[in-house]
Amino acid sequence: MRLDTVVAAQPRASRGKNEARRTRRSGLIPAVVYGAFKDPVAISVSPKTIGKIIHSKTGHNSIFDIDIEGVERTPVMVADEQYDPIKSTLMHIDLRRIDLTRKLRVAVPVHTTGEAKGVKQQGGVLDVVTRSIEIECVPDDIPNHFEVDVTELMIGDAIRVSELPVKEGVRVLTHGEAVIVHVVGIKEEAVAVVEAAVVPAAVEPEVAAKKGKKEEEAPAPEKGKKK
Repeated sequence: MRLDTVVAAQPRASRGKNEARRTRRSGLIPAVVYGAFKDPVAISVSPKTIGKIIHSKTGHNSIFDIDIEGVERTPVMVADEQYDPIKSTLMHIDLRRIDLTRKLRVAVPVHTTGEAKGVKQQGGVLDVVTRSIEIECVPDDIPNHFEVDVTELMIGDAIRVSELPVKEGVRVLTHGEAVIVHVVGIKEEAVAVVEAAVVPAAVEPEVAAKKGKKEEEAPAPEKGKKK
């Protein structure tokens, strides 16, 4: 999804841990812009501005312009980010240049709407199996999300990827038979949970303990005596 957003950035003359620390102390974070058959450029950007884009409705599928002072202005997407493991603050960002005329492969989230009749009337459980769909299209055609109405689903009913409304120019890469959402009975749900939780043990602890005890109690054969 193309955003009408321009993020200002300053080029960094050097790289390394010391330079990264100085950048963060100034209130910015280190970043790298790469791709589109051009040399990578080390920059510094505002973590608040980038954070708003990452946590927007379009998230990592957001396409915005990065304006690197004195170097270039180009459309980019967030390719990767690093967070502080303790404070969870944004520490580093990788931005990939985007050619608006070439197709991209991206994962688009799936949102469900409505209350399934199989849940409301039959006491079933709505199970969302696939939460994102992989597609290929030009950047301007990337949808914010796919919306799936589950209202008419009864127990045993399902909505598959092939049933999604997709506009022209968008190619769905996820297998068409993949289930997006279905309604199951409570018993089925319980059995699935139990089966997932049961892990067969290689040796029963009690048997192993008894075996070990017998081995300890068995007297060692005396030397020099015939059997």
